[in-house]
Amino acid sequence: MSRSATAAVLQHDVVDLAQSASSAVAKLAAEATSAVRAKVSENGRVSNALVDREQHAAHGLAWLCTYAESIRELAAYGERLKAEGRFGETEELLVAIGVGEYLAQIFGGIPMNQGEFVRLADLGIGAGAVAAARTPVVETLIATGNTPANRARLVHLIRSTQGSATVGDPGLDETMEAIREEMRKFAAAEVEPHAHEWHLKNEYIPLEVVNGLAELGVFGLTLPEEFGGMGLGKVSMCVVSEELSRAYIGVGSLGTRSEIAAELIICGGTEEQKAHWLPKIASGEILPTAVFTEPNTGSDLASLKTRAVREGDVYKVTGNKTWITHPVRADLMTMLVRTDPNQPGYKGLSILLGEKPRGTDENPFPAQGMTGGEIEVLGYRGMKEYELAFDAFEVPAANLLGGVEGQGFKQLMQTFESARIQTAARAVGVAQSALDIGLRYAEERIQFGKPLADFPRVADKIAMMAVEVNIARQLTYFSARAKDADKRCDVEAGMAKLLGARVAWAAADNALQIHGGNGFALEYQISRVLCDARILNIFEGAAEIQAQVIARRILDGAN
Repeated sequence: MSRSATAAVLQHDVVDLAQSASSAVAKLAAEATSAVRAKVSENGRVSNALVDREQHAAHGLAWLCTYAESIRELAAYGERLKAEGRFGETEELLVAIGVGEYLAQIFGGIPMNQGEFVRLADLGIGAGAVAAARTPVVETLIATGNTPANRARLVHLIRSTQGSATVGDPGLDETMEAIREEMRKFAAAEVEPHAHEWHLKNEYIPLEVVNGLAELGVFGLTLPEEFGGMGLGKVSMCVVSEELSRAYIGVGSLGTRSEIAAELIICGGTEEQKAHWLPKIASGEILPTAVFTEPNTGSDLASLKTRAVREGDVYKVTGNKTWITHPVRADLMTMLVRTDPNQPGYKGLSILLGEKPRGTDENPFPAQGMTGGEIEVLGYRGMKEYELAFDAFEVPAANLLGGVEGQGFKQLMQTFESARIQTAARAVGVAQSALDIGLRYAEERIQFGKPLADFPRVADKIAMMAVEVNIARQLTYFSARAKDADKRCDVEAGMAKLLGARVAWAAADNALQIHGGNGFALEYQISRVLCDARILNIFEGAAEIQAQVIARRILDGAN
């Protein structure tokens, strides 16, 4: 297949077109924000009750703005690579197809999931505003971006440059590329050959692998050097999380435990707590876990009931927690508890640093006042999920995070940006894994005398997986760069997580479809990846909660 197959779009400067289209979509998003704000305002103020009533429009606004940001970041990605002489044909196609498809969806209907679409009319945008936004440049990209010829050419390039490689230049600098390559080698040698067996047997990730991650510095990646960390930024966290999750989401998620605990202590801990805990987290000497969720609260943390009563030099914790990841082998629990029952909602919450001995399958919780039962899950295995019960479980009073009661929710909120950025990176890794597996099967499986990848409907799936993985990756890197620049980035992090989770599920679903009936068999890796992908739309803020948070920030005037 010759390069002329893409001549229709590549006769233009794709980056210039994308930048122009981004401006048009930004104006459209501003129009939508004004229209939705009018729907949900009462007496000049955004009303919670009206936002709930108009959830479809509010969440649709979040998706529209996420698409607008995605197009902007694709244009910025292309501009950076052009300036560095790294913008080749593959990158051109990733931008052209991605921008063209997302523009088409904006004007035709954005899928919030498989069965819910948001259209501009739902947001209160009139025909005149829609027509004004469909500029000649927008029309050109819709017509010439995501075409059969462009998709076919992209798949040809993918197949000719080793299917297991990341498609296109990710846009990283030399240091980040070196980190990515190191993680890729470790994952290929120590994780990929065994991940499916661990999943099928519901086994823990071996401690040898955990120790290997510690030696690579994964647990101290973003911790300050003064506490034994590497002092790197959130972009490095994204690179590491993506490559490890590409091999197995459980391994990619091991770093999340340490990241959340360390950030809680860095942001909210006393100097003594930082000096005591952070070096041990960085070295992997202790493994932490987050103990936040309760059986009947879910995302509604204001309703949390687990009590911590101070008696002398200890707090005694009583209550139930659920969906706790890796608690058996954890040494430290960051526990969100209610220390003041007289303070309603978030005000009476505190975080305790609860120490415990490591358990085993035979004796999971050798700690007085603590019991638990495993929650059997479809995917996201390797660390195991538990429901925990505490009955006067003791935590030293000195382990009250920050030394002041009532700061728990505020402390937790400080970690949400990093947690969601990291979850977005894990989603990119899972999506990339689905692409790797789907492409490999499409090359190897012969039907009617030729590989499945030769059939256009199969090739189209591969092309769109590659395109959307790149979009989610660039949006994730963008949010990480904002975090590294000490900018508020809850909207950006939320958008990266929202889109990344949908992309991961779509990629896994399409890769399984390429496998046909074999994909439904447990022996095939894609069955595991499908299960792993599904959780990404739920934890660290379900998609609906995520869209609600994004919408509220935009409606309240987020920059």
